[in-house]
Amino acid sequence: MNEHYDLIQTASLTEKSTLLSEKYNKYVFRVSPRANKIQIKKAIETLFQKKVLSVNTCNYAGKKKRERTAAYGRKSDWKKAIVTLKKGDKIELA
Repeated sequence: MNEHYDLIQTASLTEKSTLLSEKYNKYVFRVSPRANKIQIKKAIETLFQKKVLSVNTCNYAGKKKRERTAAYGRKSDWKKAIVTLKKGDKIELA
C-alpha cells in the first residue's frame, strides 16, 4: 500500500491545472520519475476511488543552479502526470 503513496508525490494547484480540472475533468500530479502510466493509473484509482480514463506524462529535466563559485549544481529531474477521470467523478484537492 505504501507503494501508491511513493508514486504520487503532490497535486499541482496552479491556474492551468485548476482550469483543466474545471473544464476537462483532468487533474495534474507530480509523480515519481520512475513511475509508468499503468502504475500511476492504479495509484490514483486506489487512493481516490475514482475511475481513470487516461494518463498523460511529461518528463522535465532539472535546471542548472549556480553557486557562489564557478561550479554548477543541478536540481533533480521530475515527472508530471495529467490524469483524465470518468465524467461525473471529481477529486477534492484543496
